[in-house]
Amino acid sequence: MDISIWCVIVVFVLMYAPRLPVLKDTLRQEGHIDLGHPRIQQARLEGMGARAQAAHLNTVEAFAPFAAAVWVAHHYGVNAGTRDLLAVAFVAARTFFILAYLADLNPWRTVIWIVGHLFIALLFLSPLF
Repeated sequence: MDISIWCVIVVFVLMYAPRLPVLKDTLRQEGHIDLGHPRIQQARLEGMGARAQAAHLNTVEAFAPFAAAVWVAHHYGVNAGTRDLLAVAFVAARTFFILAYLADLNPWRTVIWIVGHLFIALLFLSPLF
């Protein structure tokens, strides 16, 4: 399987990595996990738990455009090296974005977010080059 396809799988898994701090802080702050209304409970989180939840949701939002961009690059026969490089670069940017979000490193997390989305745009546009 192509490296860029593996990157889609990695981002799918990476999307759930911030959930561990969310669960930990939910238990610490609330004492239990409300399975009936988890989103309402998670909206009350503060600090690391809130940032981890936001990092998770942001990665969910970024997953579909990234996966679609990889598909476009494959469909139009973009050179595998170019495709793989852009996909790996997005995975690296997304990983650093999550870490920056958890560490509350502003404005760096925004800069990293922009860089990651530039890689998505380049994947979408790569058939033109």
